Amino acid sequence: MKTLRSFAVIGLIAGALVSCNKNNSSKPNTSSTDEAADLVTASISTNTEGGALNSFSDVTLSSETKVNIDSLCGTVWTDSVNRSIPAVPGVANNYSYKANYSYALNCTNGVYNHSATINSAYSGSFNNASLSSTFAGSADFTVSGLGRTYPAYIINGEYKRSGSFQSKADTSYHGTQSVDIVFTNLTLTKPLEVIKAGGSASFTISGNMPSKGGAFNYTGNIVFNGNENATLTVNGTVYLINLATGQKTKK
Repeated sequence: MKTLRSFAVIGLIAGALVSCNKNNSSKPNTSSTDEAADLVTASISTNTEGGALNSFSDVTLSSETKVNIDSLCGTVWTDSVNRSIPAVPGVANNYSYKANYSYALNCTNGVYNHSATINSAYSGSFNNASLSSTFAGSADFTVSGLGRTYPAYIINGEYKRSGSFQSKADTSYHGTQSVDIVFTNLTLTKPLEVIKAGGSASFTISGNMPSKGGAFNYTGNIVFNGNENATLTVNGTVYLINLATGQKTKK
């Protein structure tokens, strides 16, 4: 499953670059919101290695396990994740991903309130026949609803991801991109962490493709509809996205 997730994000970003080439050969970044929608979708879909929702999943599961052992007020833990597919001669696809987490249990009037504040930093890279990329980012958020008696996790916080990319087919397609997403009341039901209806996010995405139109900047929002679906709006253009597959449809 993790392997499929990592290759999904490769396909999404590669698809965005191909879409750029088809839409406008001189200034693809300024003529369409499709590329921005692809990059934001890749950052939140559950089939994306290192994406926001998988980062939340890593942390909530780990927090739940540790809270069941020790829920003393102010307890601090650290944890890490490290996944990779090494480069193999003759095989185009490989990736690496690692993240470090710090958890602090929150208290109200000196009593543990079943929430934790999490800070994380992550980095990675991938390479396939079409594209190579490196990326790094951070997430700072609070998760509430920790403990067996709570039916869902509620997440509030910020996720950032930035990096560079280089097309293998067209060396002029290279540049940088940065995504910043702020989540509000994202609800994940236990035990499978299914996204419920409700919850939202706002985002900015920016970057630069020096040979293909220069700098770009987009803003928008996301409404989580439940059943692994969400509505994504980029600069006024609306898309329906499937968070499980990373697919989008312009509304």
